[in-house]
Amino acid sequence: MTIETYTPEETRRAGEEIGKHAGAGEIFTLDGDLGAGKTVFTQGVAAGLGIREPVNSPTFTILQEYGGGRLPLYHFDVYRIEDIEEMEEIGYDDYFFGEGICLIEWAGRIWDILPEKRTEIRIDRDVEKGFDYRCITITETGGKTDA
Repeated sequence: MTIETYTPEETRRAGEEIGKHAGAGEIFTLDGDLGAGKTVFTQGVAAGLGIREPVNSPTFTILQEYGGGRLPLYHFDVYRIEDIEEMEEIGYDDYFFGEGICLIEWAGRIWDILPEKRTEIRIDRDVEKGFDYRCITITETGGKTDA
């Protein structure tokens, strides 16, 4: 699925729709260049979950936990991860397989430990279409199970 947005508010609303429909245990990877709108999108996901506290990029802390909504949001920024052992030290599997949803920025740095079933989100800019234009591509991996 591809979503085009032309303002930060539209990018936030796209994230909000993801948050409204997300279920416990879902993993979302979020990729895009610096300034692509990953934080704005994440703020929308949090709003869609009903989280009211301010959401910021966790660049210097690797993980920010947000509660108070219908599900917790575990927001990872693994840009500074040098070794997978760092993820093991923070107990990543408790979050990946926990009661909330995980949103992981720069997920390519931890590709080997990501669950096969996840939703990959990529945000790209195209200045020819406008300064605030974003193309958000959403791809589900790992297949779905029939219940």
